[in-house]
Amino acid sequence: MSVGRHTTVLALGMLALSAFVLAGCSSPIADMPSLGTPADASAHAKDSGTYLPVHDLPPDRDEAVIPPDQRAKIEAELIKARDRQASTTQNPNAK
Repeated sequence: MSVGRHTTVLALGMLALSAFVLAGCSSPIADMPSLGTPADASAHAKDSGTYLPVHDLPPDRDEAVIPPDQRAKIEAELIKARDRQASTTQNPNAK
């Protein structure tokens, strides 16, 4: 095999390889079928690219999520727990 023919075959091989690589990049991966997915998964994959509307907010609440008296009780319990943890880490032998 001559050097010119060897170069031509190598060039054609590289051209075919690059064509396959570029063809693989032209289709989005999300639209490609895969082997273990259900039939309706492709419809879900197409809808997942849409964004939620920015200005559609839920209505404001009329009442607080936690009443203020329960909130104060929970905060006091958390402060006590934090102080207990801080004291045990400072003196690990004390019980």
